[in-house]
Amino acid sequence: MKERYNTITKEIILTIALSGMVIIASTSPYFLINIARAIIKNKKYNKGKINEQKIVRSLRKLKENRLIILREEGDGKFIVQLTDEGKRKVEEINIEKLEIKKQKIWDKKWRIVAFDIPEKKKRGRDALRQKLQELNFYQLQKSVFVCPYPCEKEIHFLCEFFNIGGFVNIIIADNIYNDVKLKHNFKL
Repeated sequence: MKERYNTITKEIILTIALSGMVIIASTSPYFLINIARAIIKNKKYNKGKINEQKIVRSLRKLKENRLIILREEGDGKFIVQLTDEGKRKVEEINIEKLEIKKQKIWDKKWRIVAFDIPEKKKRGRDALRQKLQELNFYQLQKSVFVCPYPCEKEIHFLCEFFNIGGFVNIIIADNIYNDVKLKHNFKL
């Protein structure tokens, strides 16, 4: 079963990912509260909506799920660091947040994502197809999707994450025959 995480927990894990690790100087047995204070100070949380206890609960949940390591250094410092599973969770969160930015003025180029992914990588293929649909790509054929906006970095990220890079092509085209339906779909 896939574990679901709330916004606070996702923000904590992304904060740790951005900094690589969080180091807190504390000799107190309540070092989790000190970590929570450091996270609150670094983030713009709405007062009243988040408190130290919520962050402490989230940190405990992350530790229980082996997404972070909390360890004490000999000099009274505590280190919070992502595990390999935690790094993978960061990638999953980034996949969830992924979006294609619309251009103010369309560059009149079509981005065509075409793939022929073998059956042994079916999960990756299905996940890519689902994510392309979520990103509002137009499905031209079962394994061909179209988008009018630059999306190469996002597609490469998805291919790397799903381990299907060698089976996916991105074509940038000036023209697609009979693109009236596409233009209507994207309101171009």
